[in-house]
Amino acid sequence: MATPTPTSINYHKQSRELAIAFTDGQSFRLSAEYLRVHSPSAEVRGHGLQIPILQYGKKHVGINNVEGAGNYALKISFDDGHDTGLYTWEYLYNIGKNHDELWQMYLDRLEKEGQTRDTAVIQIHQL
Repeated sequence: MATPTPTSINYHKQSRELAIAFTDGQSFRLSAEYLRVHSPSAEVRGHGLQIPILQYGKKHVGINNVEGAGNYALKISFDDGHDTGLYTWEYLYNIGKNHDELWQMYLDRLEKEGQTRDTAVIQIHQL
């Protein structure tokens, strides 16, 4: 079965969410943070069989630009400078459909690795 294609794509700047509706009637609202930490780029996904590189401190990330890449994907530029990786329709559909499970796995990994969604805080110790 072919992956559904988008019928509408809208970025809501105030809520920092990408709303995307597909031809099969499914629709998703994906936060900029969620899209950023699940970027399909090699920088995030790793190369080959590597474990994806944990993205943290992205709670307040926003999207600067969303543009089509042919008739099959979006190129998203984030305000933290990240702008690599193409979000194909299939990828967006899958991360939308599996949002709750993927988000919980991300939160669990943050906790396991002692990281936070908030911007990294550098602690200065006086000697």
